[in-house]
Amino acid sequence: MARYSEFSESAAALFEAEDMPVLPTGGRLPSYIKDHRKRLRERFITGGADALPDYELLELILFRAIPRQDVKPLARDLIDRFGDFARVVSAPVERLAEVKGVGDAVICELKLVEAAAHRLARGKVLQQPVVSSWDALLEYCQTAMAHAETEQFRVLFLDRKNVLIADEAQARGTVDHVPVYPREVVKRALEHNASALILVHNHPSGDPTPSEADIVMTQQIDAAAQALSLTLHDHLVIGKSATLSFRAEGLL
Repeated sequence: MARYSEFSESAAALFEAEDMPVLPTGGRLPSYIKDHRKRLRERFITGGADALPDYELLELILFRAIPRQDVKPLARDLIDRFGDFARVVSAPVERLAEVKGVGDAVICELKLVEAAAHRLARGKVLQQPVVSSWDALLEYCQTAMAHAETEQFRVLFLDRKNVLIADEAQARGTVDHVPVYPREVVKRALEHNASALILVHNHPSGDPTPSEADIVMTQQIDAAAQALSLTLHDHLVIGKSATLSFRAEGLL
């Protein structure tokens, strides 16, 4: 395995080569932009993501999408528009496209980062016992849903050993409502040969406090599950920075 320093040198050489394309005007990338990019990359390689504020981390992504111009203004515009790095990469494609300077290449890079984050978080919990990976499960749910601008409803399906065997998005809704059908939820559980369920949905408002409709819907699914000898372990409501557990709150 190559040493980290060797990786750093190889990465730096690759990045430097990417900054060399000829500009449409016939000149090369201005040296001040090239130097700025080099410094950012060195800080990231040396100190990791914590060494960079959100807009500079975003610049690193934009370098590859827009190799021939200064991307700092666009990075700042995106942060100003959406709030922070996480909200930028998870923003809907339609809203990203509204920002001047954002084209298909930028959207592709941002969505690639989002997909990678989801895949990494999901890999930590799939086929793992929920009891021993509860913190990882909460992290996965936060990563997948906390910054969505509309409500989403997911079901996590568990086997008899409480191992997560499947995770499915059941429905997507508006900023404050998502349609959920208890019959469809338990039907999918039977199709997966699951023994237990965990419900998960997000509140785009950021406040994870469940609504009366959330409580009623959970009770309906719990009743349908019990009728088929399925166990509803919990219902998690994902806010911007906090997660509420129905079980912990005594609502289930």
